[in-house]
Amino acid sequence: MERFRVVGGTRLVGRVRVPGAKNSALKLMAATLLAEGEFRIGNLPRILDVEIMAELLRRLGCQVSLEWEDVQGGTAVISVPGEIGYEADYDLVRRFRASIAVLGPLLARCGQVRVARPGGDAIGSRGLDMHIDGLTRLGARIATEHGFLVAEALSGRLVGASVELDFPSVGATENILMAAVLAKGDTVIDNAAREPEIVDLCEMLQAMGAKIGGAGSSTIEVQGADRLYPVAYDTVPDRIVAGTFGVAAAMTMGDVRVDHARPEHLRIALDKLSAAGAEISADPAGFRVVMARRPRSVDVVTLPYPGFATDLQPQFAAMNAVAEGTAMITENIFEARFVFLQELARLGADVRTDGHHAVLRGVDRLSGAPVVSSDVRAGAGLVLAGLVADGETVVSGIHHIDRGYAGFAEQLTALGATITREDES
Repeated sequence: MERFRVVGGTRLVGRVRVPGAKNSALKLMAATLLAEGEFRIGNLPRILDVEIMAELLRRLGCQVSLEWEDVQGGTAVISVPGEIGYEADYDLVRRFRASIAVLGPLLARCGQVRVARPGGDAIGSRGLDMHIDGLTRLGARIATEHGFLVAEALSGRLVGASVELDFPSVGATENILMAAVLAKGDTVIDNAAREPEIVDLCEMLQAMGAKIGGAGSSTIEVQGADRLYPVAYDTVPDRIVAGTFGVAAAMTMGDVRVDHARPEHLRIALDKLSAAGAEISADPAGFRVVMARRPRSVDVVTLPYPGFATDLQPQFAAMNAVAEGTAMITENIFEARFVFLQELARLGADVRTDGHHAVLRGVDRLSGAPVVSSDVRAGAGLVLAGLVADGETVVSGIHHIDRGYAGFAEQLTALGATITREDES
């Protein structure tokens, strides 16, 4: 176990490059199970979850080579055999929730699958009901046995159907989509998730030979194919990492250029930074955040894309903790995400919570203290808070941060921060 030691008081200045999106990369890797042959998935972030997904694919019979170019990322070469395994073991699946993404492709390719119920971040209930209901509509029989989801295609092959989601769940949309591309006939997914990572997955599947319409809209139409083919494909840039560095620049009254980012994926977040007083300049290759004063408080309401991303809520909470004025944060996606605010209060934040609402009254300065990360984004938010706190902030539980941020400490150090990784002992 390791931790970060952060010394506050430094203004961040410089350039930073964003790697591929964690929330897309893992699903692209899972999608390789849909076709026999050699894939090359580029612009992968060098994070723990990618390593775990690679090992999961190996245990399913694939050959996987991770070719890292630097501390941020590289390429996965994945060779998928003609016959693959269909059981995802508990010892890997329990470590990250994205492992459930193999459910759809394995069911479509093998006609059967056993996947342990996944673990992941402690940010609230994220049931699998919509995954199960959608795949059942496609002709699967699914049961829970000894901690595993056990599914089989009743007719040997899934069959296209109309599926309407109760909520635009990203994971459910991805699983149903990957199952539908090899189903017999047409599938329509209504109230589908619209995130850029969904579009990224659709574009890779289309490159593999799938026929998909409506990517990025609330209705996705899929015409099932008999066979798909391997491709080389690059992961979309990580909008959450990009947004995190934008907030870091604003909090520290810095000047940071974020390269290899897509500003169109962060419209609301960048508008919020502008409302906080930052000067934002954007172009197709990235954006720049310049802050010349203490931030102003901004209200945040998390919603499914294209609304404000729940994965940026802790970072904006950290900024509001030291901003002028009072901000209301409303969390509509994950009910346990406010656990992070208890740690932020340890640093001196003035915060009150009531259900899925939180009120933050900005203070002049936070005070360094030991804190614990409970999930990927909470950890990032605590590191950002440490950047503007007096003295030293020690952030434990950084294995969570390593699951979503490649070379986080190195990138912040290059921008002028004083942050070191050390052993907990």
